[in-house]
Amino acid sequence: MTAKPTFSAEFFPPQTAEGIEKLRSVRRQLAQLPLQFFSVTFGAGGSTRDRTLETVLEIRAEGHEAAPHLSCIGTTRETVRALLDRYHAAGIRRIVALRGDLPSGVGDMGDFHYANELVGYIREVSGDWFHIEVAGYPEVHPQARSPRDDLMALKRKFDAGANSAITQYFYNSDAYAAFIDDCARAGIVAPIVPGIMPIANFSKIARFSEACGADIPRWMRRRFEGYGDDAASVRAFGLDVVTALCERLLEQGAPGLHFYTLNQAGLTNTIMQRLGAS
Repeated sequence: MTAKPTFSAEFFPPQTAEGIEKLRSVRRQLAQLPLQFFSVTFGAGGSTRDRTLETVLEIRAEGHEAAPHLSCIGTTRETVRALLDRYHAAGIRRIVALRGDLPSGVGDMGDFHYANELVGYIREVSGDWFHIEVAGYPEVHPQARSPRDDLMALKRKFDAGANSAITQYFYNSDAYAAFIDDCARAGIVAPIVPGIMPIANFSKIARFSEACGADIPRWMRRRFEGYGDDAASVRAFGLDVVTALCERLLEQGAPGLHFYTLNQAGLTNTIMQRLGAS
């Protein structure tokens, strides 16, 4: 019997009191959906470490499952151990372990250079307490020397003790299908959950996609560009495109979907409703 797909959503830690209140409202809306957990990002070089911790503990206190991100860059074994102890004490059972991005002008990599090293350390000090998520890249990490190198980097993370992966977002379901096939040939059989980025503002998504290596198919780009400043049409087409992508992924057997919400509830809510998962 095929397992029922699981759904989750990602937030970034707010910087202001207004942002904190807004995220609380977003969580109240998304909590009505069948989401397994909320993840919270960890800024470049650990720049949001305290705010990530505060946000995660608040989510947990509200009765929701929370998954804090942990980044290699700029962290030490001592700081990671302290965070793990806090999360363990709060009943957190899931961690998203990433290499992370080095902030501009910062040269200190910290004690961990690659995500597999961080995964191994979490396993060393915490045993099997945490379910460890890692990142996967269906369209290849932009800094990878080759698709093969990127795939082997993912395998090292699983060999170090990761349980499952969440992918970078993408808009081509064939890229995900090919990636899963490549993973299987490499001996990776753990769940790999597609990351989903809803589209409200195409120009922003286009810029972000350029930086992170996510391909926007030409036909999609042309349609979005044709709408110009018609925000309502961009939003409507974006909903149609991303919903159809989610439907194809689930039909292909994806184990679930992880929504990059950008601290907004509306688009994720609508897509989940369209999928019949609300």
